[in-house]
Amino acid sequence: MECISVFDMLKIGVGPSSSHTLGPWRAAERWIKELKSNKRFAKVEKIKVDLYGSLSLTGKGHATDYAILLGLCGADPEYIPVDTIDIIIASIKNTSTLVFNNEVPLAFDIKTDIVFNRKFLPFHSNAMTFTAVINGRHYKSTYYSIGGGFVVQEERKISKANKIIFYCTFPYPVEKGTDLLRFCKDLNLPISQVVLENEKSIRTEDVIDNELKRIWDTMLECMYVGCHTEGNLPGGLNVRRRAFDMHKSLKGDIIYADPKEWLYAIRGTEVKFRQILKWVSCFALAVNEVNASLGRVVTAPTNGSAGVIPAVLMYYLVIENHDGNFKDIKRFLLVASEIGSIFKKGATISAAMGGCQAEIGVSSAMAAGALCELLGGTPEQVLVAAEIAMEHHLGLTCDPIGGLVQIPCIERNAMGAIKAINACELALDTDPNNVKVPLDKVVNTMWETAKDMNTKYKETSEGGLAVGVHLTDC
Repeated sequence: MECISVFDMLKIGVGPSSSHTLGPWRAAERWIKELKSNKRFAKVEKIKVDLYGSLSLTGKGHATDYAILLGLCGADPEYIPVDTIDIIIASIKNTSTLVFNNEVPLAFDIKTDIVFNRKFLPFHSNAMTFTAVINGRHYKSTYYSIGGGFVVQEERKISKANKIIFYCTFPYPVEKGTDLLRFCKDLNLPISQVVLENEKSIRTEDVIDNELKRIWDTMLECMYVGCHTEGNLPGGLNVRRRAFDMHKSLKGDIIYADPKEWLYAIRGTEVKFRQILKWVSCFALAVNEVNASLGRVVTAPTNGSAGVIPAVLMYYLVIENHDGNFKDIKRFLLVASEIGSIFKKGATISAAMGGCQAEIGVSSAMAAGALCELLGGTPEQVLVAAEIAMEHHLGLTCDPIGGLVQIPCIERNAMGAIKAINACELALDTDPNNVKVPLDKVVNTMWETAKDMNTKYKETSEGGLAVGVHLTDC
């Protein structure tokens, strides 16, 4: 059984895509470690990268080439000042030199040393092969970005089952929703506490709290930056940022100095029903506009769906409970991560494997379940909320125009957040004993739907809006 930590599901990184940006970035880092462990790093004379499948088809729009370059340079996506990214890339382009892991200068031509192959490799549609040339010999390593920033190598699969080998050391290992409910019943604990007990088996609660605070601070700052940045997004679509204008009309004359003051200030405003919808949409749009511009976000469970969970958590803090504090934030994030992990184990969180149902659908389910616990839902109702949210995202395709995480991706985060809140409210008024579709059934259905979905609707920009609307139309 796969052992997935909260901090595997919720990772801090740079946009616009966890599978196409953060994953390849981390793969480059892992390749460097591999070369060093084999004592080959210092001998490398030349490097080359081949991208396959979805990484190739939408790699330019997702900045996959930039991510790999930054990873090869030794930059860390959690901490790199995002305003230095363009400077680093420009230096490599202008000098045709890459400082490998910030240690060894190597000749590198972006146009020829990163190759976009349309071919798909059999294990996963997001594949990349790194090649090191040493004394005329080529040493190759292939990695797969399987969604949410997770990276694996092919040799870790079970050859016939085409699955990945994992070992779980949690005291309460969860693969399905039924496992989670059983532990909640046996221990007489809410879902958040069961998840916390698992996390405490691998790190102290102080470390858990500090990391969750860092994740929440990143989410809050991301929303703040998105609400206070105007102009057009990069990439050629000339998409105007909308969070700035929405936020300006909603906030009125509120005065504040930083993200935390901003949170407390907007908590004190009187909000009408239509404004609730606008605030939630504004929060979600803000995050994904930052994501689309190579800003820092939290994968939740992916970058393309990063706006749903922060928007719904802000809804709770701003609309539902003005006294909400870190304990509530902690419970929300713990529950959300566990629901996401159930989908990852039983289906996928990769749009290249399952379409957008695997990203927005899963993030909406995560947020719905987490909000349900905060609003007093039982563990059974929490899973009902997650099921309802996913049930109404089944079949959602991934068809980004121009391969950019902008249209329809940004708006879909707002829709996913609203659906999550609605799913939560429906679940709170539901008797779980009368539920006809349990969470595990919808997880399985999502995976079967993903397998049946035409490949062109899985983050290839070869179907749907991606071919129905061209860059020249925008």
